[in-house]
Amino acid sequence: MAFLRSAVRRMVSAVRSPPAPICRTSTRSYSSEPTREKGVPYEKTLKQQDQASTGPSKPLPRSADVVVIGGGSLGCQTIYHLAKMGVTNVVLLERDRLTAGTTWHTAGLLWQLRPSDVEVELLAHTRNVISKDLEEETGLHTGWIQNGGLFIASNKQRLDEYKRLMSLGKVYGIESHVLSPAETKDLYPLMNVDDLYGTLYVPKDGTMDPAGTCTTLTRAASARGATVIENCRVTGIQVRTDDLGVKRVKAVETPHGTIETPCVVNCAGVWATKLGEMAGVKVPLVAMHHAYVVTERIEGIKNMPNVRDHDASVYLRLQGDALSVGGYEHNPIFWDEVSDKFAFSLFDLDWDVFMQHIDGAINRVPVLEQTGIKSTVCGPESFTADHKPLMGEAPEVRGFFLGCGFNSAGMMLGGGCGRELAHWIIHGRPEKDMYGYDIRRFHNSLTDNQRWIRERSHESYAKNYSLVFPFDEPLASRNMRKDPFHQALLEQGCVFQERHGWERPGWFNKHGRAPVKNYDFYGAYENKKNVNYKYSELLSKEYTFDFPPHHDVIKNECLSCRHGVAVFDMSYFGKFYLTGPDAKKAADWLFTADVNKKPGSTVYTCMLNKRGGTESDLTVSRLEPGAANLPLAPESNGDAYYLAIGGAVAEHNWNHIRTVLQDQGFRCNLTDHSEDMGMISIQGPKSRELLQEVLDTDLSNEAFPFSTHKVVNAAGHKVRAMRLSFVGELGWELHIPRDSCLPVYHALMAAGAKHGIINSGYRAIDSLSIEKGYRHWHADLRPDDTPLEAGLGFTCKLKSSIPFQGRDRLEKQKEEGLRRRIVCFTIDEKIPMFGLEAIFRNGVPVGHLRRADYGFFIDKTIGYGYVRNPDGGVVSADFIKSGDFTLERMGVTYKAKAHLKTPFDPENKRVKGIYSDYSD
Repeated sequence: MAFLRSAVRRMVSAVRSPPAPICRTSTRSYSSEPTREKGVPYEKTLKQQDQASTGPSKPLPRSADVVVIGGGSLGCQTIYHLAKMGVTNVVLLERDRLTAGTTWHTAGLLWQLRPSDVEVELLAHTRNVISKDLEEETGLHTGWIQNGGLFIASNKQRLDEYKRLMSLGKVYGIESHVLSPAETKDLYPLMNVDDLYGTLYVPKDGTMDPAGTCTTLTRAASARGATVIENCRVTGIQVRTDDLGVKRVKAVETPHGTIETPCVVNCAGVWATKLGEMAGVKVPLVAMHHAYVVTERIEGIKNMPNVRDHDASVYLRLQGDALSVGGYEHNPIFWDEVSDKFAFSLFDLDWDVFMQHIDGAINRVPVLEQTGIKSTVCGPESFTADHKPLMGEAPEVRGFFLGCGFNSAGMMLGGGCGRELAHWIIHGRPEKDMYGYDIRRFHNSLTDNQRWIRERSHESYAKNYSLVFPFDEPLASRNMRKDPFHQALLEQGCVFQERHGWERPGWFNKHGRAPVKNYDFYGAYENKKNVNYKYSELLSKEYTFDFPPHHDVIKNECLSCRHGVAVFDMSYFGKFYLTGPDAKKAADWLFTADVNKKPGSTVYTCMLNKRGGTESDLTVSRLEPGAANLPLAPESNGDAYYLAIGGAVAEHNWNHIRTVLQDQGFRCNLTDHSEDMGMISIQGPKSRELLQEVLDTDLSNEAFPFSTHKVVNAAGHKVRAMRLSFVGELGWELHIPRDSCLPVYHALMAAGAKHGIINSGYRAIDSLSIEKGYRHWHADLRPDDTPLEAGLGFTCKLKSSIPFQGRDRLEKQKEEGLRRRIVCFTIDEKIPMFGLEAIFRNGVPVGHLRRADYGFFIDKTIGYGYVRNPDGGVVSADFIKSGDFTLERMGVTYKAKAHLKTPFDPENKRVKGIYSDYSD
């Protein structure tokens, strides 16, 4: 067999006429037709030689509690965990043989460290299932090999990222070591270390055999009563509409019979979109070619760890005494015409696309240049808009669950995600915080937008091995949702962030406009790259683990708010009305706080799941009954409520409320007016003085107390004014009908000129809010955190007798004491922190920071994280006060001060307009 580079050259030449040397500008083939089966580097295969049989491998039952569709990693893990949790009347349907779609050719790598605490936990569960649990249950070996993992850093920033992972790993007991180039050479003698900055070595990483794993999973599930049926394709999903008008799964249709079931799990991988269409469910993923090659035998490679060289965008997987070489390129090939007949099939490898991985691999392990290629593997994989899986119950149809879109990580995430999906199906929610994977993280207007799906999926694929920086933003599929202030703020230098499809203000550049341009696919597919791209240039300056160059700009926005007045565009907020005959019953059940105060009141509250975890924090305003005056007021003859919710999680909130209303049978109307209204927040000591010139109402404490609202005139336009603050200052929010937004804004800016008013963005809000100790949902506050743990017990009506969802769990937790609680930390060093830093008490890891930022008023780095007692006992105030705390950032520890209350304005004087204790 020819050597690797020359073999590639010969293969490329062979498909061209006349023969030519490697040329990356040559025409590419985009054939979507599968080619003949090629060699795959596994000793086992589930494919059976007898393909004559066309019938199902077992008779179909008439009914099942759950039908899992798709016999790949996720389908097998899901049925295994369902059976293990006691759901035995469960069926798995596979259209061909187990793993026939994409699982059979996966690389099977498992890395334990990721820049997410939840993903670290999911990976740990997969590892336990594969390396221990299954073998103990069945006596079968899954093919797990623990040969370790080595992360390559060619520069300081990359090593800093790895050190962040190392610090987080300490919280979870994951062993890892930062190695010098010389130490790396000792560990991996065949490696070129001349261009290395350092490496991170994780000894207990490894690989698994997909066929062996899936075989063992299904045998273990079958032993518990589950039924696995191969060679049985699904041709339809029956959906019924119940008495309340809710669509629910009814049955699964196949050529061999129909299975009545209330629950379907879509684990169909690249075919998941077609399966979703059968039920009227949108599944936003795309299929792409994903490839690796397997080398001939390499002397001295045996027992070496697997390698990820992110900067070269290549991985090297140990394959006995050979290597599998693959990676992620900027120009992946889309598989647009997904074939239903594709099973145990592969594509021809496009060497022009793949060649960059060969170059990176040879640079890292030079002996590869003198090594032959044994086989090529190029198969389809499913990819999503944010490189995260699609999981959870579909918004369109109750009982239709997603377990797909795993971005070639289905084997390593399968165990953890299979368990969470099983728990989701049985209990209505997962155990862990799975919001980052929940299909409801995407706004419904995006999930069938083909431009958004294609562009964003391409970018997430191309950036898969990029450094994960704290303030990165996508360049793909921008300007999907713009509020009425967008153009005016753009002209004033606004640098926008993207959330939920919205363009929201991030910060304000003093050097002019920075518009977001159409996506250029990084120059791939013959697209012309954007030039003179100011937004991209500013974004690239964010690519740091230090303070960004515009740190002083954000400081000015924050301190202008603290000392004067600032205006924040918060229009992307979700704005819902809850009305109807059972609106009060629904509000009592949904919200932890008593929101049934007199009309004109606004209450900060939470919504919980059945386990007492926090699904949302929001404000609920009780409205006067009356005729409709939309969008400012709905028609109501009784109780009516206005809900204002963080825009990035609006879809999640919408679906949570709707699900609770359905489950409880409440007769309510939930309407969404997010697009119909803008929302600006005017905050700071001078906000009252400024607003008094624009609003036609008395803004004194007596006439307009904190946490109240009323409809007023602003520069001749009706708006709903709320006295609230998310930054800890005297201030008001104005909720404004869309057509009135710009006139009101211009009037405010004109009146505010003499007060020094400035525009401020969400980077300032992040800093100001953490300084004040306000919680951010899905950072400080998640579905696996209770309000009591999060320091939000004051939002819970536990002193009343009013029942609400999750109340029983809170009462039990309050009685037993908190096993963990959120704590504020500050450090004296001027060092940036961003979250994931490890928390040590008396030298023992007790948690990690969820969120961190710089507080400019107190001039300190601030972080919030949940602290556990390593003994499993109660975390009392004395436990916190008596501890000696340190924070570890990138392997360096810093002495930290723990606070049970925010160090900034702990008595809440400023929101009341009391500034006598402060110097302006």
